[in-house]
Amino acid sequence: MIEPVTGDTGAFVSEVLETLDEAARALGKPFEEDGVNLRASDGDGGFLGGLNAETLQGWLYVKFLAVSQQARSLGVGRKLIEEAEAEARRRGLAGVYVDTFDFQAPGFYVKCGYAEIGRLPTVGGRPQRIWFSKNFDATEIDQ
Repeated sequence: MIEPVTGDTGAFVSEVLETLDEAARALGKPFEEDGVNLRASDGDGGFLGGLNAETLQGWLYVKFLAVSQQARSLGVGRKLIEEAEAEARRRGLAGVYVDTFDFQAPGFYVKCGYAEIGRLPTVGGRPQRIWFSKNFDATEIDQ
């Protein structure tokens, strides 16, 4: 029987993740849970932008990167992604990957040295989702 899960889905999501991690652990590839959260603020503590990422199988996955309207074009996004990259290097990770939509900031990631690694097509007017990565070579990773 397959049925939708409604209401508070926290326990359900935990079951799914535990089952997924159990299978990965059996293969010697457990899922790490170690996040990176960075906040950019102005001199008064006002929010300018933020980045939320997590380590996943030896990579840093940037889940969310947002810059407030008034801080765009000030280098805040670049500083956030550079600090995330520095943290990934400190942790000895292979690199950083991120996904974005075509209406957001794909050009930003290209300017930051990321290479496109895949995309979903536009179907029925839905936006493209694009994945980018930046791989570190062995000399860039803090061992």
